[in-house]
Amino acid sequence: MHHVIIGAGPAGVIAAETLRKTDRDSEITLLGDEPGMPYSRMAIPYFLTNEINAEGTHLRAEDHYARHGIDFRHERVTRIKPQKRILDLANGSTLSYDRLLLATGSRPVTIPISGVDLPGVHHCWTLNDAHRIRELAKPGAHVVLVGAGFIGCIIMGALLGRGTTLTVLELGDEMLPRMMDRTGAEILARWCTEKGVTIRTATRVTEIEKGGRTQNSFTRLSTGLIVHTETGEPLIADAVVLASGVRPNLDLLSESGIETDDGILVDHYLRTSQPSIYAAGDVAQGTDWSTGKRTVHAIQPTAAEHGRISACNMAGIPTHYPGSFSMNVLDTMGLISTSMGLWRREQGTNTAALLDRDRSRYMQLNFQGDRLIGALTIGHMGGWTGANGVLRGLIQSKTRLGKWKQRLQDDPTRVMEAYNFLLIARGGGH
Repeated sequence: MHHVIIGAGPAGVIAAETLRKTDRDSEITLLGDEPGMPYSRMAIPYFLTNEINAEGTHLRAEDHYARHGIDFRHERVTRIKPQKRILDLANGSTLSYDRLLLATGSRPVTIPISGVDLPGVHHCWTLNDAHRIRELAKPGAHVVLVGAGFIGCIIMGALLGRGTTLTVLELGDEMLPRMMDRTGAEILARWCTEKGVTIRTATRVTEIEKGGRTQNSFTRLSTGLIVHTETGEPLIADAVVLASGVRPNLDLLSESGIETDDGILVDHYLRTSQPSIYAAGDVAQGTDWSTGKRTVHAIQPTAAEHGRISACNMAGIPTHYPGSFSMNVLDTMGLISTSMGLWRREQGTNTAALLDRDRSRYMQLNFQGDRLIGALTIGHMGGWTGANGVLRGLIQSKTRLGKWKQRLQDDPTRVMEAYNFLLIARGGGH
């Protein structure tokens, strides 16, 4: 049996390791199209701040794959031929498989404007991107970060920590538009401003220019970049970092017959529409535990669980996947933001909120009937954010709160008390 995995991120690496544990006699080939060893994108901010070196981002030691009988190769797949169970490779050769896992991850979204391909303009998505940004983002450098979503807020502190002057441009009206409500976004924006970051929301970038003239100056710039927007003065920058979101890597699937939507559609066993082909991680559109709909959850815990479960099924051990839970945890210069479940206020739900602006603390609970279905928290480590595990437990267990709903509406900080009482009432959770 030959298992082939396309993609050497967390989903791919964990799948390869799980296959080796469950199918000791199989041949396992792990394909990665980036130079170097498989690494974690979540470690890139620590690389930017020099807390770790490039090797510190690696998921495993260099000899790990060979020691476990995993053939790791630097290869790019150009085409999948499911009928023949063959992969075409960029070097002109082919590779056959018995079972195939697509763990191709995501790629950054490039805003459709002039100048995004200029030297000094980079995404912060790959380790190679991070190397280039480190060369440009030196103490005193002016950096423009385009995008204040999840990725932008992750790297914001790293860029500021390098001693740069940082301006963030966000197209939406608030920061973290897909993870936080208006109140939470306002707390985060004030926090970032107090740390020395200039935040400009509702700002559309129209062009990035090399050198050139500013609108109100006859001075020609010999170096640097000029970032033009629909409103406000142009910004002069030594580097521009693009963080405008990501989308699943689906280009490889042309003519494969694999069904896609936002990502690769998978069932409860992470199988695609083609026999013997599975998908995992950021590229997989599987069941959302909260809604029952198929959704892409591009977060590392989901990728890791996808990798394990898909590998079990590839090895012939039927393993049902109940669905991924929408939960994002973000550390922005020491302020922890969390969103989980169905946190948006919609018809048929009601909410309770607690706000302490002076201490940058916020908690919102969202109920449907007498069940907790979603939550937002903002704060420093511990405090209100220390209840995140309990909140997740109450949401995922679909626990009926009874009289505790009103108590939590009166005081959301009593979630730990509610959890302990309800757990005991249910006989220790059994």
